[in-house]
Amino acid sequence: MRRWRSADDADDGRDEEEEERSAEPRRRGLFSRERHPVYWRARDSLYFEPLVAVAIVVVLLVSLYAYTQNWPPVYVIESDSMQHGASDVLGVINTGDLVLAQKIPTDQITPYVVGLATGYSTYGEYGDVLLYLPDGQGSTPIIHRAILYLQWNPASSTYNATELSGLRCGNDSGAIYNSTSLRGGQCGTTGLTGTLDLYRIGYRSATLSIPLASLGDHSGFLTMGDHNVIPTDCTNNCIGEPDQTSGLSELVEPGWIVGVARGMIPWVGAVKLLLEGDAGMVPAQSWQFLGLTIVGLILLAFGIHYALRTEGIEDERRKEEEAAVAEEEADDEDDRTPGRARRFLHAIRPWGRSEDEDDVDEPPRRPKRPAAPGPRDRRRGRPTPHVRRDAKAKRAKASEDDDEDL
Repeated sequence: MRRWRSADDADDGRDEEEEERSAEPRRRGLFSRERHPVYWRARDSLYFEPLVAVAIVVVLLVSLYAYTQNWPPVYVIESDSMQHGASDVLGVINTGDLVLAQKIPTDQITPYVVGLATGYSTYGEYGDVLLYLPDGQGSTPIIHRAILYLQWNPASSTYNATELSGLRCGNDSGAIYNSTSLRGGQCGTTGLTGTLDLYRIGYRSATLSIPLASLGDHSGFLTMGDHNVIPTDCTNNCIGEPDQTSGLSELVEPGWIVGVARGMIPWVGAVKLLLEGDAGMVPAQSWQFLGLTIVGLILLAFGIHYALRTEGIEDERRKEEEAAVAEEEADDEDDRTPGRARRFLHAIRPWGRSEDEDDVDEPPRRPKRPAAPGPRDRRRGRPTPHVRRDAKAKRAKASEDDDEDL
């Protein structure tokens, strides 16, 4: 049922019909959805936040893969072999850090002795840090620093260490290396046999003694963790423990290398160790830094959220609707005010309500009809109203009087 409309409100009728049609649900595929108004925003959808989170994760993983050319692109540090002490040191690989493993050609890897001569350093020490599979087996890589590349010479069953060229050798205080195969103070780097000694290696200036006969008779990198010294609390005369002398792995062949550490995300990997029950391996400072990082990210997220809600970002029609909804909620809250509280508000306002207030509780009252004047009113001097009547009305009045007398 619809009311009749005049020609003046024909346009209003058309507008109402268009609004009704726009409010009708439209069908998309097998499911019907409500038509959104023009000021609807994508972030008002229930699926907006999950889809944005998934998109960020996908973009992040694709970017890391494109940078490292490796999968997985990141690894969690699960031991303290690369730490510089028992506490967390910024810029150094600590337990609980995430490290990016980038694939690079073997000839671009810089060992410690080369970095010592050129000044190239990563993560607090000279040379590159390798992620490799011990003996080329297993799925969990070891992350240790490359110290020296030794080339096996099968014809003479000796090793060549050409990267030592230019460094001092011998037994004097400034020497970097020495070998039992060297005679007469000659600093040769080829045809090495017996034991190779390296001096002042790492942040603890440790001494490394490598029996060349036990390295596996093949070429590869000599590797060691920055923290792998004996004793672990030494300050002087520290003895380094390379992976090849501790039985961890033979010389690391290029095919065993997973990647080179190129980038680090500190502290985040500690969550994985916590879930695995190895939280005690993480330095205490890492947990503090992780907590501060989480708080900072939350504050940054809120800051971005409110920055996008500044003036001019949102549609004006959206703001008008939000203001109307807030006003309706305020009115509903007033309607739910208990009766005693409302009577108390009436009691403290004796002069009644203002003209702008709407009384939704009291129904509108019908105006009373004025009563006809009675005999008392005439006795008090109130004049009786006189109405002119025509002749026909007078005759009708006279006939009524006669009927009453009879």
